[in-house]
Amino acid sequence: MKISREFIEQMPKTDLHLHLDGSMRLNTLLELAGAAGVELPGRSEAELKATVFKHQYADLGEYLKGFGYLTAVMQTPQALARVARELAEDNQAEGVRYIEVRFAPQLHQNPQMGIMDVFRAVHEGLESAKEAFNRRPEVQSGAEPPFDYGIIACAMRMFDAGFSNYYDRLLDVHANSERKWIFSLASQELVRAAIHARDVLKIPVVGFDLAGQEKGYPAVDHTPAYAMAHRHFLKKTVHAGEAFGPESIFQAITELHADRLGHALHLFNEDYIADPSIKDRSRYVDNLVQYIGDRRITIEVCLTSNLQTHPELRRLEDHSFARMMKNKLSVTICTDNRTVSATTVSAEMMRAVEAFDLNEKHLKNLVIHGFKRSFFPGTYVEKRRYVRRMIDYFEAVERRF
Repeated sequence: MKISREFIEQMPKTDLHLHLDGSMRLNTLLELAGAAGVELPGRSEAELKATVFKHQYADLGEYLKGFGYLTAVMQTPQALARVARELAEDNQAEGVRYIEVRFAPQLHQNPQMGIMDVFRAVHEGLESAKEAFNRRPEVQSGAEPPFDYGIIACAMRMFDAGFSNYYDRLLDVHANSERKWIFSLASQELVRAAIHARDVLKIPVVGFDLAGQEKGYPAVDHTPAYAMAHRHFLKKTVHAGEAFGPESIFQAITELHADRLGHALHLFNEDYIADPSIKDRSRYVDNLVQYIGDRRITIEVCLTSNLQTHPELRRLEDHSFARMMKNKLSVTICTDNRTVSATTVSAEMMRAVEAFDLNEKHLKNLVIHGFKRSFFPGTYVEKRRYVRRMIDYFEAVERRF
């Protein structure tokens, strides 16, 4: 069958790589900025798109600059809850039935809001949207599957003065310490907080992530935090291979025990290997791909985001997604940042279909990988039941088309 946008919107989907502070509605940003007295580089949605949330960025560093404005207006529980609720609603409107919302709680800590207040606020917003959606007659009757979510706590590979009140205080207290040690300390504190939020407050914190500037800030600096997450059964994903290559991905899956990989854009790029001890680069990449595939380590692919931050990718067809599919890797399509990248899950799926000539079987596999490899907050038995419902619903939608 010819795959239509309508079919993609109606089929059940996931978004496993979704940044809260990169997915705010622009009208909400304008409203919250006005209330908080935050100066923006534009007074309308059009001006913001022209100045900061652009179609193309010079590199990942420029792409990340827009987050400063977004996090600046998310410094109260009310703002966090609103942004989280609206994000869930936007996903529900296009047929997304499960999301994992990731964010850096330490970016939102301030004298009026501790880290547990941050977790509570985001949970409150997501939960209110979930409850409203699942009260719908279609869901109550079983005609449609329910909506659910998990929260992923993000540590920052690096931070500097001005990133947040929490980071400023940490840098001040440890002013005479090596920076990478301070970065590691912050990530360890975040893991402890995430575990407390999950186990004591019963908030569905399902995973731990490492985000931010990849170049010059290796993942291995955060090994103690990931070891702690590993010991406490907190699932793990890592931004890896977005700005660096195969070695960064290798660190993520061996040193940090990553269950999933964020981006892995440069997985096949031998030119990005810097270690002089690796003599046979082609074999190194082949072994790495084999390892990832054999262990079903799922890759969270963000097509539009990668195009925006890597000008050398002139066409979507040049994205490594094609080779991932050829090598039968477990892959799921994600947005990364709905606002910063001006996209949706349905739009990303449609772009993949058109650029890589995907058929309905390909789409079904992508959908199943998303649900199966999610960090679902329930038990394993509950997750299997949930995935089965999504597969049945996908097939029902498929029959209608």
